[in-house]
Amino acid sequence: MNTVPVVAVLGYPIHHSKSPKMHGYWLDQAGVSGYYVPLEVHPDNFEAALKNMPKLGFRGANVTIPHKERALEIADFVSERAQRIGAANTLYFDVDGKIHADNTDGYGFITNLKKGASEWSAKDGPALVLGAGGAARAILDALITEETPIIYLTNRTKERALDLASEFGNGIEVLDWDKKNSVLAEVKTLINTTSLGMNGVGDLGLDFSQLTGAMTVTDIVYTPLETDLLKHAKQRGCTCVDGLGMLIYQGVPGFSNWFRENPKVTDELRELLLS
Repeated sequence: MNTVPVVAVLGYPIHHSKSPKMHGYWLDQAGVSGYYVPLEVHPDNFEAALKNMPKLGFRGANVTIPHKERALEIADFVSERAQRIGAANTLYFDVDGKIHADNTDGYGFITNLKKGASEWSAKDGPALVLGAGGAARAILDALITEETPIIYLTNRTKERALDLASEFGNGIEVLDWDKKNSVLAEVKTLINTTSLGMNGVGDLGLDFSQLTGAMTVTDIVYTPLETDLLKHAKQRGCTCVDGLGMLIYQGVPGFSNWFRENPKVTDELRELLLS
């Protein structure tokens, strides 16, 4: 195996990924001689590409849309959380070329939430999750692991939310999209996992007057960093956590494993990723 650690992020397309910039920053900060490169891989070629990576000297990889579910199927070993979530975003290759799959999205979400809201506890009360896409899967798993007493889940297409809730079992109550405001006053954690609000486009349809200082509000959208949701939540006295940290913290476990260094999350890194 190549003694210089080489890691890639695989997606289709891949030009939008901020991971090369982030891992490149960490490599420079740690003084590590290594590489983290973007690879655009068509879904038809994904399995062959992934299985050949250990032979080419790669230590591991991140995978992004549309490869997360397929990576899980191909892997030789799968972590419990990746199995529960049904997708992988972080892969490790062992000395025998075996592929180990993990999902660090939920870890990134919870770590970001705890860093940004130091007094937050999932046990404080109900959570309302907006959206039932890929990000919601990891976030639901993390909220359940943190022992959230009840999770309200709502999505513009209710059937998708029902399917997702059925996979995770008890503790998740699905609401019609237009009924979400009915539980807002009792919620302690409000989470937007949809793309609504990205670049200022889209309306979540929330009654912001029900937001209180007892709530923690977070939005996985980070363009803009302060979304319309976070702006209104801040005005109502909520504890607000932006979505950029989730992106950063989900990358920490992989970097530590591949490059044998613990990366530092700094304001400089945040500014770099926003530039």
